[in-house]
Amino acid sequence: MIFDQFDQRTVSNENSLKNSRKLRSGLSNMNDVDRSLKTQDMHSASNLLVLVKNSFTSIQRLESVVCIQSMQHSSSSLCSLTGKDIIAWIANKMKTTPEESNAFGTMLVAYGYIYPLQNHKKLVMCNDTSLYRFQTPYFWPTQKWVAEDSDYAIYLAKRNIRKKGKLEPYEQAHYNHLHEWLNHKWDFIVMQATEQYKAGKERKKPDRVVFDCQERAYWILNRPPVSVCVCVLLCVFIYTLCLCRLVKYITTYKNHDPFLAPCLPSNPWQTDNDTYWTLNMRRVDVPTKMRVERWSFSLFELLTDLRGRDDFKIFLKKEFSGENLAFWEAAEELKWGTASSMSAKAETIFKTFLAPGAPRWINIDGRTMGLTVKGLEHPHRYVLEAAQTHVFLLMKKDTFFRYLKSPVYKDIQKKALNPEPHNFRLVAKMILFHAAVLSDI
Repeated sequence: MIFDQFDQRTVSNENSLKNSRKLRSGLSNMNDVDRSLKTQDMHSASNLLVLVKNSFTSIQRLESVVCIQSMQHSSSSLCSLTGKDIIAWIANKMKTTPEESNAFGTMLVAYGYIYPLQNHKKLVMCNDTSLYRFQTPYFWPTQKWVAEDSDYAIYLAKRNIRKKGKLEPYEQAHYNHLHEWLNHKWDFIVMQATEQYKAGKERKKPDRVVFDCQERAYWILNRPPVSVCVCVLLCVFIYTLCLCRLVKYITTYKNHDPFLAPCLPSNPWQTDNDTYWTLNMRRVDVPTKMRVERWSFSLFELLTDLRGRDDFKIFLKKEFSGENLAFWEAAEELKWGTASSMSAKAETIFKTFLAPGAPRWINIDGRTMGLTVKGLEHPHRYVLEAAQTHVFLLMKKDTFFRYLKSPVYKDIQKKALNPEPHNFRLVAKMILFHAAVLSDI
């Protein structure tokens, strides 16, 4: 690979005659750049960057309009530009607001046309005194150089030789992975890395430092640190998980949403027929099939429906394990009850479910039991929240699934009603028919 194409900028102390000649040449270059900015297509990012770079080169060396700072890398001094000056120049030349210029500068950094010197992992353009340099055209994305694993392995091997095995944590993780992945040609990779390291030592130190920064900026962009990859993958995983849950929820409840599916036998708000409300009363003897189906969605749906809760109690009574549901109901009464009866209810709950030797003692872990008993000394509405959540999870993981497989639930499924939809057109025709017969009589 051709690694000798790099950009060197140094500030030299020359005599006044040479400076005056360069100043005249530089000013003419600036005029040429301004004319090019007016005539060339500004939609091409590559062409625009050439103009920006040429302009900054002229400003940097001659006019001293932009505040030039130097950052020490070992013993070399590298000329750099502050993010504040780059944003100001973009705003001036492109006639845009500082916010748009900052966004455009960040885009140039994110795509690898400009790289930061101080915090090389932060690929944004900061509107402050942070230092930046232009990337050599060899590493621009417009070159369409595919960042292959073998090239990255050579870079890491060369860096490992130069740093004597002291790589950064994310680089060490990549190095170990590539060593295992490309083990069949690792000797070739180490040989290439050694040759490039020897060739680099023959360059002058400022040139070598500049090229090392440019190469590191390229690989930071194409092989980001592991922490960044983990954050990106975590965000993608969270978004995917949320999307899957949303799709699952919609698929589950679509037939139970009156906006997506019709109510059976009819929607009382549209037909003035209250049969739907009658069939879905709280304590109805025989529920509808849709109602029983909804109990199987979750334990929360089962306990929210009083008819389903009664059916669940019948199952727990046969299992001799009704104390968990009884405690959950008592906690709900304490949470939503009146403040005047709070102390009496808390004392009753303690004696019934939590005290040693209680008639309906619940089996919860010692830490939760200790916190709950201590909180009951000064009861409030949510003093049983931890114990109630623990009991709910126990029922959700074990009892609920056994209930869905039990004969109790299967029996109520068989008995459930499946009302037929009302045919109001037929009823209207019958009314009109009877009205016509009565009129003839």
